[in-house]
Amino acid sequence: MPKEKISIIIPVLNEAAALPKTLTSIQKGSNIEIIVVDGGSEDETVAIAQSYGIKVLSSPPGRAKQMNNGAAVATGDILLFLHADTRLPKNFDTSVRQSLQIQNTIAGAFELKIDIDMPSLRLIEKMVNWRSRYLQMPYGDQAIFLKASIFHEIGCFPEMPIMEDFELVRRLQPLGKIEIIPAPVVTSGRRWQKLGVLKTTLINQLIILGYFLGVPTAKLASWYRIKYRNTHRH
Repeated sequence: MPKEKISIIIPVLNEAAALPKTLTSIQKGSNIEIIVVDGGSEDETVAIAQSYGIKVLSSPPGRAKQMNNGAAVATGDILLFLHADTRLPKNFDTSVRQSLQIQNTIAGAFELKIDIDMPSLRLIEKMVNWRSRYLQMPYGDQAIFLKASIFHEIGCFPEMPIMEDFELVRRLQPLGKIEIIPAPVVTSGRRWQKLGVLKTTLINQLIILGYFLGVPTAKLASWYRIKYRNTHRH
């Protein structure tokens, strides 16, 4: 039986520094396609992506829009959404396919590792991995994946300026189990370095609380932009 094709969709905006490591980490996967969706980069991001010989799309900025545009042209049976500063583990392709074959599994993600050697970040990792496994609530930096048919059936990512990954997972939860692969993705620690672990964690939780309380997502996005200004995220 042929392996299911995995489409890896990477939204980018000024990610020239991080993108090469990310692309290198996934090129050994079997039967995959890589789609980089650029939201208007002003650095060498697009040229770097093109140098890898992969599909590069232009899109209006906004992570949800970019990921939906990538998914619209993807030809894979499975969609995997990857942040530009996050590296997938070895044999990720085998793990993804096996996870989606587990009974009642609707989607999946990976455990999280942050690439800075700080004891406080090891605690953050444990909390993230506990939340993901026991509350079935992984976030976008954990490389969420699911069958393409399910993604389109539930209406893709809601085109919100922030929290689109959170809302996608909430839509998936009633449909089945979200499998968490024990091998971690490795994500950049630049967010934590900029403001410090405590302040970053508190603001993250404030944004989530605000979302539950009905604060408009445009307002939440403005908090996020202030928080991560000059870290080249979007």
